[in-house]
Amino acid sequence: MNRRIRTLGIAFLVMYTVLFAQLNRVQFVEAEEYKDHEGNIRPQLRAFGQERGEIITADGVVVARSVAVDAGEIDFRREYPADELYAHSVGFQSFNQGAFGLEREYNDQLAGARLDQQFESIKDLFVDRDTTGTVVMTLRDDLQRTAAETLGDRNGSVVAVDPRTGEVLALWTSPSFDPNLLSGLDGSAVNAAYASLLADPENPLLAKSFREVFFPGSTFKLVTAAAALDLGGISLTAPVWPETDRYEPLPSGRDIHNFGGSTCGGDLLLALQKSCNATFAEIGAEWLGPGPMAQTAQNFGFNSEPVIDLPDAARSRFPTDYGDYIADLSAYLTQGENEAPNGATPIHENSAILAQASIGQNDVKATPLQMAMVAAAIANDGMMMTPHVVAEVRSADGDIYDTVEPSIWRTSLSPFAAGQLQEAMVNVATVGTARAMQVDGLTVGGKTGTAQLGTIPASSHAWVVGFAGPPGQPAEIAVAVIVEAQPGASEQTGGTVAAPIARAVIEAAFGLGGD
Repeated sequence: MNRRIRTLGIAFLVMYTVLFAQLNRVQFVEAEEYKDHEGNIRPQLRAFGQERGEIITADGVVVARSVAVDAGEIDFRREYPADELYAHSVGFQSFNQGAFGLEREYNDQLAGARLDQQFESIKDLFVDRDTTGTVVMTLRDDLQRTAAETLGDRNGSVVAVDPRTGEVLALWTSPSFDPNLLSGLDGSAVNAAYASLLADPENPLLAKSFREVFFPGSTFKLVTAAAALDLGGISLTAPVWPETDRYEPLPSGRDIHNFGGSTCGGDLLLALQKSCNATFAEIGAEWLGPGPMAQTAQNFGFNSEPVIDLPDAARSRFPTDYGDYIADLSAYLTQGENEAPNGATPIHENSAILAQASIGQNDVKATPLQMAMVAAAIANDGMMMTPHVVAEVRSADGDIYDTVEPSIWRTSLSPFAAGQLQEAMVNVATVGTARAMQVDGLTVGGKTGTAQLGTIPASSHAWVVGFAGPPGQPAEIAVAVIVEAQPGASEQTGGTVAAPIARAVIEAAFGLGGD
């Protein structure tokens, strides 16, 4: 009898051991495999159907929230009360497509999945508490709406940042999309809406304000001017370049003409005011050379991974390969009052490309966010702050979990050069091509740009960048506006098309009414 009992006990022990091993294999060894199996939708149901915290603007407008539903295992779905206005920054949460934008970047905080949100004190082990987090953005609803309204149905982007902190105040791209179409419970309708958006040739799903690069045109001359002031032995008033209608590159290449065949020259202050292609092409290729130009572009964030707290930001770029070194500039120069002080400036096989890049052409590409940060760095005495769209994460009862502190991302230029460029940009907005940015009672600086697209009939992207603040005080806002594919190609395009949009955003930022 005892033998039979022992045999039965051993059998139960073996079965228990096998069961224990199998459970451990399923729960630990193969847990990830089962979790990721295409047939297992429970993790999706839990993530999609649980309550999440709100996303709100800096001025308190709710732009994403969870609403209760009665749909089986799904208790909540996301709702976006502002419709398309914040789609490219807030993103969306979809059972079919997943999460995008801040919904993805701050998923754990919104869902209350982080340990510091779940367990603030020992009593949280014994009570049921709302652990979801509220994400507070730096975006202001009044500026976002102004950007959308003034850009209207034209394709383009508007970016506004606080130069002192890097806070992004507005981030708008047209066309946009309604994220509510992608967060619904009808899977067939959601799939159809997503397929329609993907098939749209204007690509409304793409946040072009920070995920698409464009030719920056003459707005890039600010970077060249910064290099000239810091590294080129050039001031706002000296030297003085002779008036000409073109630049003839060294050692060879196609001439670079001024817009409309116009003639311009003078000192750096006037060259910025007139946006003189010939002067800036010569400065980049013959006064600075590849090294200083590439280094200054990098100081402004070109050719670097973007650091904004949004996913999939595009890298702005500036070309660095100009072929083999040929000779110093002194081998090409004749004596004269305009001879570069650095006769050792290197001339390369493709220095003509550097001349083009120095005026924002060739392979120079930038996001609208990047160009807003260029203006912001100049306005902030050379310091480029880290751009961010989230200010803080709060608990359900209002306590603060996380706060994003301002930090310096780049030292873009010296304080002296920044001060000189501030003066030059104010001059451009006062008597130059950016006059439409002017706002009474504020100090406004600007720089326009026109990026020709080589189409027939002619079309171009209209740009303006700039800053504004109370007289005698640091600038409180920097802006960049691009209006895509405008008819014609004139150096005035940015001033007539993009500058009024920038002005409206500046007026809204300071609570001023438009005309």
